[in-house]
Amino acid sequence: MARCCNHDHSCGPARPHQHAQGHDHAHHGDHVTPPPASAAPDDAGHARSAIRIAQMDCPTEETLIRNKLAQLDGVAALDFNLMQRVLTVAHAPEALPRILAAIRALDFEPQLLDDPAAPAAPPTASPTRWWPLALAGVAALGAEAVDWLAGPVWLAAALAIAAVALSGLTTYRKGWVAIRNGNLNINALMSIAVTGALLLGQWPEAAMVMVLFTVAELIEARSLDRARNAIAGLLQLAPEQATVRQPDGGWLAVDAATVVPDSTVRVRPGERLALDGVIVAGRSTLDQSPITGESLPVDKAEGDAVFAGTINQAGSFEYRVTAAAGQSTLARIIHAVEAAQGARAPTQRFVDRFARVYTPLVFALALAVAVLPPLLLGGGWYDWVYKALVLLVIACPCALVISTPVTIVSGLAAAARRGILIKGGVYLEQGRALRWLALDKTGTLTHGKPVQTDFEPRADLPAAECRALAASLAGRSDHPVSLAIAQAADADGVPRHEVTAFAALAGRGVQGRIDEADYWLGNHRLIEELGRCSPELEARLDALERQGRSVVALLDAQRVLALFAVADTVKDSSRAAVAELHALGVNTVMLTGDNPHTAQAIADQVGIDQARGNLLPDDKRAAVADLSGQGTVGMVGDGINDAPALARADIGFAMGAMGTDTAIETADVALMDDDLRKVATFVRLSRRTHTVLVQNITLALGIKAVFLLLTLAGLGTMWMAVFADVGASLLVVGNGLRLLRQGKAD
Repeated sequence: MARCCNHDHSCGPARPHQHAQGHDHAHHGDHVTPPPASAAPDDAGHARSAIRIAQMDCPTEETLIRNKLAQLDGVAALDFNLMQRVLTVAHAPEALPRILAAIRALDFEPQLLDDPAAPAAPPTASPTRWWPLALAGVAALGAEAVDWLAGPVWLAAALAIAAVALSGLTTYRKGWVAIRNGNLNINALMSIAVTGALLLGQWPEAAMVMVLFTVAELIEARSLDRARNAIAGLLQLAPEQATVRQPDGGWLAVDAATVVPDSTVRVRPGERLALDGVIVAGRSTLDQSPITGESLPVDKAEGDAVFAGTINQAGSFEYRVTAAAGQSTLARIIHAVEAAQGARAPTQRFVDRFARVYTPLVFALALAVAVLPPLLLGGGWYDWVYKALVLLVIACPCALVISTPVTIVSGLAAAARRGILIKGGVYLEQGRALRWLALDKTGTLTHGKPVQTDFEPRADLPAAECRALAASLAGRSDHPVSLAIAQAADADGVPRHEVTAFAALAGRGVQGRIDEADYWLGNHRLIEELGRCSPELEARLDALERQGRSVVALLDAQRVLALFAVADTVKDSSRAAVAELHALGVNTVMLTGDNPHTAQAIADQVGIDQARGNLLPDDKRAAVADLSGQGTVGMVGDGINDAPALARADIGFAMGAMGTDTAIETADVALMDDDLRKVATFVRLSRRTHTVLVQNITLALGIKAVFLLLTLAGLGTMWMAVFADVGASLLVVGNGLRLLRQGKAD
């Protein structure tokens, strides 16, 4: 595993995506998910090939590849996802063979992702033969002992050369490839430093430096694999086989990847589901914690949706498959988190820029230390060249560069385990600064399943006919209030009429024609727009709304025919969630299309700071824009109806995203169940992640600074510098992985 220096994640023009409102959301442009290799050409005629490179562990290899491919004709852009070891190249269709040949020339082995022989997941660190390294360690210790006991110089030299040969040939090979391509990475710097120490006769030190470096590489590789594969465990949640009904009525276990939608699958007690679907026979209790992060089992019956990766606990049932294996909710979660791993957070971008400047500066300082004191001050060449070699070891910002991606990916994976899907490190970092959270009412704060509580005829039309007209219009709408009216009518056996010229009036209601007459079913706003309000009606509407009920009216061309009142119930988790947010210093505001009285009644029940009612979708967007001047603003909605406000917010949260394609694809943060308390969990995780980032950067820079000063003061030695570099790298990796070890605890 190679260590890190000189870091830049992309080559080629940036392609940001702007929302219609002018708000630039990084999740539409900051990261690029690798498409299938040799995808269809884009508008510019470029193909996009995703190439897995097992040896591409770190920015060391990225820089080599970027510099090599930048020289090739036909290469338009490069996107690196180091955590997944995937390079996506935009190129002229005929350039692919040259690209692969150039990568092989760097001693790497490229693997196109559409190749059937390509592994399904990035490989972990390859098994290592430990005996050569063990012998090298013994030889290095022997060289130290001989030197300390003032033994023969030739024996110390022989032992040192043996130690370097046994442990350092790979480093020398990688260093030579880097130097040949004009790159000063850690392998090149280490090769120069060890060679210089050998030439200076520092036999024990040269041997110990190379052995320590090689051991550190192995330990670091395995530590990074933990972060790199933190989400890979999700791949194992869905079984590889499913029991599918055959045309003859029998059942057969087949590869889940071959099962097509509309197939019928049978699940026995204790089995994991391989695919998404809807239960068609039987009932059971399912553990959905792999998707939602909550361990409380959920009862499922006919008509209920079930998801791949969940665990059937009690009964046996059959379900109809609704999505292929690669399109299941679990697959989309894995896809989204892998894409997020490739996106760079603001802290990481800063570290990358710093590292590009730091390494050349320290290398130049090392040259100056080696040459200027002997030439200008009469210093001894031996002493100053030795100090320069120590500076070369310090010149690679390995710990600094490693610290940010390990921490960010650990945070993303920890969130996914809690049922919180974060679409990029930028949102994980922004969450700590959240100052205002705007919340939709229906389905977010309330259960989203209101019931009809009042019905008041207000004309000479029979009550049954009023309900039939209202149910006919409501049955054509998917709004929760309309559904409540239609369901109440159906429960009482009220018939429906045929509706023509139906139209939905955004934020107001619906209208349609029944038996050649026009009718409207809508809210207070619609009543006023149609000019049907009176003081007496206004008083009655006000009385119902103050009870926390949503009121809709049935109108014809002349009058208000009837009033319907619908009430929704507040989730218990909403009260707790708002209390947790307030404890974290986050202010809350409810944005709803309901009337202001209903909005205020719900807000009072939940404890929300502000409530704004009678809002159309664009009004919600404007409200979020107004709040943006007071700090970072989040918006919680369903990802569809609240799209303008979600897009305008700094962080858009989709509630209950499990099984909802649009929510997972469009939200910045998707909460996989309907528990609003996970917003507070997200904020706490963001703050912990930021704390770890600051700790890691401080550790990495602090240790470098200490040994830089020690070296210039003549107190630093080469093996001490390597030990400090190794120690700093392992410290920041281990510190970053603490986010994973915390499990599901807040």
